[in-house]
Amino acid sequence: MRNDKSTLEGLKREFLEYCELEKGHSNLTIEAYDRYLGRFFDFLGERKGFIKKIGETVDFHQKLVTIDIDPEAIREYRLYVNRLRDSEGGELKPITQNYHFLALRAFLRYLAWRGVEAVSPEKVSVAKIGDREISFLENSELKEVLDCTDTDELAGLRDRAIMESLYSTGLRVSELRQLDVDDINFERGEISVLGKGKKLRVVFLSSEALYWLDQYLKNRGFAKLPEGIKKKDDPLFLNKFGNRLTVRSIERIVAKYARKAGLTKKVSPHTLRHSFATDLLQAGADIRSVQSMLGHSSITTTQIYTHVTDQHLKEVHEKFHDKK
Repeated sequence: MRNDKSTLEGLKREFLEYCELEKGHSNLTIEAYDRYLGRFFDFLGERKGFIKKIGETVDFHQKLVTIDIDPEAIREYRLYVNRLRDSEGGELKPITQNYHFLALRAFLRYLAWRGVEAVSPEKVSVAKIGDREISFLENSELKEVLDCTDTDELAGLRDRAIMESLYSTGLRVSELRQLDVDDINFERGEISVLGKGKKLRVVFLSSEALYWLDQYLKNRGFAKLPEGIKKKDDPLFLNKFGNRLTVRSIERIVAKYARKAGLTKKVSPHTLRHSFATDLLQAGADIRSVQSMLGHSSITTTQIYTHVTDQHLKEVHEKFHDKK
């Protein structure tokens, strides 16, 4: 790849800005691209000898782009990523490895668009991943988890409202934690949420979710809703220090109540999202409507639930068909 005026770091910065402004990617996606491309640049630096040895490094990221990102470099990088280990010493999951190459492919597409010479994005392949395993809660399991909350305490009210909202709307945990109090339309039972790709969609709150949100906010000091709202950007879900909950905190909350309920399966906010979608489809909702409520840009993504609903249809067939 050759460009006499740009550095790798400069091109990466421009690419990330392009992803934000032109492509409308979420902050999480942009942060992931930044992290994975940084790892690739470090690999290139070691491969080309710019990083001499430990304690003696050259800032390869700031060098002029005068080297080729060639097919052999891509092949060696695949080996490098395949041999990486996670924090527990295990191999990276195939889907995590693929994220590295999807980021690189997107960057190479940007370079091609800019007219910067580099290997074709099509030369960067990703491994085929089998059907994703969908973990969801049965209604009885969900009730057990929800009933573990101590709603005599503010934290318990908050946690109940969080889980009811996740299950009622199918929101991603990142979307939920960004909500402000005035995002909730209590009269209509709706939330307008800005999802992936900065696409706006409307999701709907059940009467149970609305009740627990109302109880939580009243106990937080909002005597009357929505007139009691203090300021427009007041975060919906707060930690004990009065700050907006993080994604990790919400994940811990959901996992805590699953353990208290005695569930052995791993339960996360995404499990509640899966439960929402599965429940709708098993009840007969059409897949296009579910796609819209989940905020999937492609119907293919929503079709990961097909094998779950197919199993449900098989059970219905066995129960009711040909009973003479």
